[in-house]
Amino acid sequence: MKSNELLLDAFGRIHETVAAALSGVDEHMLRRRPAGNGNSMAWLVWHLSRVEDAQLAAVAGLEQVWTSQGFAARFDLPLSGRDTGYGHSSSQVDAVQAPAELLLDYYGAVHRQTAEFLQTLGDDDFDRIVDTRWDPPVTLGMRLVSTIADCLQHAGQAAYAKGLKPVPPNG
Repeated sequence: MKSNELLLDAFGRIHETVAAALSGVDEHMLRRRPAGNGNSMAWLVWHLSRVEDAQLAAVAGLEQVWTSQGFAARFDLPLSGRDTGYGHSSSQVDAVQAPAELLLDYYGAVHRQTAEFLQTLGDDDFDRIVDTRWDPPVTLGMRLVSTIADCLQHAGQAAYAKGLKPVPPNG
């Protein structure tokens, strides 16, 4: 198995987990915040999609799907067009609301761009330095693995939040 095939499999697992988490959810489930202040499913899926989109577009030299395919306008969030969710306040988390279909459409488009980029890579490409702000500098391989780790964590959190039973009032 080639390195890019391994990474395609890993990113494919994010896609599968996101699709399973969003299957059968309603707007209430998407907005519900665990313990009243955790991240909602809608925010988690939007955020992981934005992270993968921003990180992969940057290293691939592409425009983000968020803007190139009109998702910023379709979501119409009261946030900066460059916002990916890092450091969001509670009110900003609440502001991220979208139906499951739109969340899945966006992540699906991001995943397609990611997969197309990964298919172009050879093993020598993964040593390319993509970020010199760190010591040691970040290689393409390191950036891809950190993106997978971050996105899988959030996809798992969304799946967990889906399974939570609502807490009855006064209970």
